[in-house]
Amino acid sequence: MNELAWKINSSVKDKINRYTITTDEVTLPNGEQKTFSYLDFAKGVCILPITDNNEVLCLKQYRHTIKDWQWELPAGAIDNVSLPPIETAKRELEEETGYIAEHWLELGSFYPSPGSTSEEIFLFAAAGLTPTQQKLESSEQIEVHALSMEELKKLVADGEFKHGAGLAAMLRYKFITD
Repeated sequence: MNELAWKINSSVKDKINRYTITTDEVTLPNGEQKTFSYLDFAKGVCILPITDNNEVLCLKQYRHTIKDWQWELPAGAIDNVSLPPIETAKRELEEETGYIAEHWLELGSFYPSPGSTSEEIFLFAAAGLTPTQQKLESSEQIEVHALSMEELKKLVADGEFKHGAGLAAMLRYKFITD
């Protein structure tokens, strides 16, 4: 692959709540000057929790951004970058579903939208689930549903499951375990 470096002439970061918008003034390899902006976003995790009955713990969660309830998998931002992503995955699984897992499978990571954000999401599958207690944040409205693989496939096929990280986790799991 031919490496083409963009020269960053200046960079400004504007923090707005939990987001940072980075605006870079760059010189492209062809010498052209451009302004390039993106969301500089925290890394995250997404978990595919599979029960002993081969069901998936899915969330039905209200998302204010789109003013609607969405089917999702447990996920969250990595707050402590000094810890490995698996530690955030374990915390998020318990907080959002009320379960802990005995077995973990790393499914790699992906960039959901590298043209507009720096976010990287680490994917995991979890099994050997044991119920504990859900520990939701005050802004989280989450219902936990144990769905059969067929029910989940139907939600995906019908376009009702739109959670990008969840779709990526399912795809990676299928490709790794087939």
